[in-house]
Amino acid sequence: MTMPSARPLWQGRALALVGIVLVAFSLRSAVASLSPVIDHVAADFPVSPVVIGLIGAAPPVCFAIFGLLTPLFERRFGLERMAVAAITLMALGLLLRGFAVDSTTLLAATAVVFAGVGSGNVLLPPLVKKYFPDRLGVMMTIYSTTMAVSTFLPPLVAVPVADSLGWRVSLGMWGIVAGIALVPWVALLLKNGPRAGEPVKTQLLVPDPTDGVDDVQDAVAVATGPISTAPANRRHFARLWRLPLAWALAVVFGASSTMAYVSFAWMPTMLVDIGGVTPATAGFLLSLFALIGLPCSLLVPILVVRFQATRPLFFVAVGGGLVGLAGLLFVPTVALPLWVSIFGLTAIMFPLSLVLLSIRARTPESAVALSGFVQSIGYAIAATFPLLVGLLHETTAGWQIPLLVIAGVLVVAIPAGIVAGRRRTVEDEWERRHGRW
Repeated sequence: MTMPSARPLWQGRALALVGIVLVAFSLRSAVASLSPVIDHVAADFPVSPVVIGLIGAAPPVCFAIFGLLTPLFERRFGLERMAVAAITLMALGLLLRGFAVDSTTLLAATAVVFAGVGSGNVLLPPLVKKYFPDRLGVMMTIYSTTMAVSTFLPPLVAVPVADSLGWRVSLGMWGIVAGIALVPWVALLLKNGPRAGEPVKTQLLVPDPTDGVDDVQDAVAVATGPISTAPANRRHFARLWRLPLAWALAVVFGASSTMAYVSFAWMPTMLVDIGGVTPATAGFLLSLFALIGLPCSLLVPILVVRFQATRPLFFVAVGGGLVGLAGLLFVPTVALPLWVSIFGLTAIMFPLSLVLLSIRARTPESAVALSGFVQSIGYAIAATFPLLVGLLHETTAGWQIPLLVIAGVLVVAIPAGIVAGRRRTVEDEWERRHGRW
């Protein structure tokens, strides 16, 4: 398959470029902007650990649900119209969080936010593929870098804004940012008319060994952002339930997501309690944790595809996570930024998981099936732990047991990481066990 000739990013598609960047920014700022100011919110109305746990569980639950529903609506209404709907939900939910009057309305607004984010996760890769087929690697890197920036920026500014203008402004201002992201997509629909909203086939961006494109560039494109979960071949999907390799990838993805969503839900509160720092410092440290993910997303795909470094990278991630947790558990008041940074190495597992979803399948069709299987199970795993950590913290009135449980997740994932490191595809494993794929 010949690739389309490259042309300037802005030539005839400047609106799409601006729109993709703005949506990418809003996807992560929605996740990272609440937990740093939860103490400010709790000064106005009670927010129990259970509610915080449910808020932390909302992203993976919504990602799983709307990751499956969005392709169905996209086929009916088209990419651009669905993008407008997703951004509207994000903007509305983010603004409503600023008007919450109790923990129930705060949780309901958060659910609206992540319904939009879950849809946006699915829509961005095919939007990139539709408007920038000649610049996939560059565009995926641009929007992944934007997502990384929008992950560590909100915790930096959330507490200072809440201190000076109130927590409602601190939360609601991200809704204004998301609302600005509507402008280019509405303009595209108005400019191009019905054609802009025509459905396109939602595809997973995976390296295709037959297209002659450099595998490293393709793998970087995959690993730098969310993966589309378009409906897969049911026969392929059913077979994955019987393959240890598929389950291993799901456990690694689940462990990665658990580390991220537990951290975004609980790290600021935990650091204030065990480290004796101010909420502003805790927000800065959450930003530091998020910042570690940026070089990981850029380097890990190259190290995996070019140097087959799957297992070494996995053990660096697990080892860093365990060392960081040990520091937080035993000497939290000594070198707190160091422990947070080392724990941040668990971010390696996210791009590692996404690259493996592509190289552990022979064809794009089986990669879509593998992606749907891994993400459905992985997000289900991740959804349980923010709530569990909250319950354990409330029950034990401390952080020792929750930290040990988080460490246990990493330990349990070690056998899965070993299996995921085997240089074979799901088709290879099926054929070794059951015959022809």
